[in-house]
Amino acid sequence: MNLNLLRLVLLFSFAAAAHAQPYRWIDEKGRVQYSDTPPPAGAKGVQKKRLQDNAVGGQGSYELDKAMRESPVTLYSHPDCKQQCQIARDTLNKRGIPFREVNVETQETQDELKRVSGGTLVPVLLVGAQVETAISAQAYERALDLAGYPRAGVARARNQAAPPSIDDKPAEPARATEETPKRGPYAPR
Repeated sequence: MNLNLLRLVLLFSFAAAAHAQPYRWIDEKGRVQYSDTPPPAGAKGVQKKRLQDNAVGGQGSYELDKAMRESPVTLYSHPDCKQQCQIARDTLNKRGIPFREVNVETQETQDELKRVSGGTLVPVLLVGAQVETAISAQAYERALDLAGYPRAGVARARNQAAPPSIDDKPAEPARATEETPKRGPYAPR
């Protein structure tokens, strides 16, 4: 019984230490000090520090980082694929999964999609080596579960939108011609 009580006390003391407020201050000799206990009364420049969580890889959880390394996610879509592609996008965003989205608009991306899925219909979700062609949130969830991605609510939800279409990209700026006078400090006089 005493051993269990000791374990409980140690657990609470470690938990309290993990959530202690870190401080930064300058001592009487001018040296910068860091501590999780309040500084002495004579300390100068006292600051309470707010530290970020130290998640491996920075995405939020070891589980998410591991799944991203072992089974990266790519969504193949097309600008004309509105509702069906949005189902896949929403599923990924809800679970907080970073993904690469490929707009299948060029011959090169069509060839890539054919290599991946054997066809040219979108959406196609590629999770590591798994290819999911069914247009179903349940099918996408199953593929993500098999790859070890965390369930919804574990990672922070995302809001990744569809990439711009080739037609939506800005046109090249007009080049100066002989008829267009040059302006600016770089123009010859």
